[in-house]
Amino acid sequence: MLKEFKNFAMKGNLVDIAVGFVMGAAFKSVVTSFTGGIVSPLIGLIFNSNLKDLNWVVKDGVANDAGEIVGEVVVLYGDFLTNLIDFIIVAFVMFMIIKGINKTKKKEEPAPEAPKGPSQEDLLTEIRDLLSKK
Repeated sequence: MLKEFKNFAMKGNLVDIAVGFVMGAAFKSVVTSFTGGIVSPLIGLIFNSNLKDLNWVVKDGVANDAGEIVGEVVVLYGDFLTNLIDFIIVAFVMFMIIKGINKTKKKEEPAPEAPKGPSQEDLLTEIRDLLSKK
């Protein structure tokens, strides 16, 4: 069983997937940093606040004895928009990478057409007829 697992784990496709997964996770953190540090503040200029901090208070909460607000219902649409921008950037970059990879792949040459003329059966029939005349 251990030998089978080793063979499975060392297959090229599985190793490629693992490398791709690690690279994707690293790329995701770069995109998140880009969105949070550059894109969000620039978009936040429009709303006069940080994009991630945008929210809609559906129901106001009540302050308890400790000064904490309890029962507040808030829709965090700014956080959602930031994550949506992250996803769009990652999806676009992955699309461009796959498009580039597909462009570099060798295009399969079409199979050569069958030679025109008599079929193999016609030739065998002709040979049979010639041999029977002798």
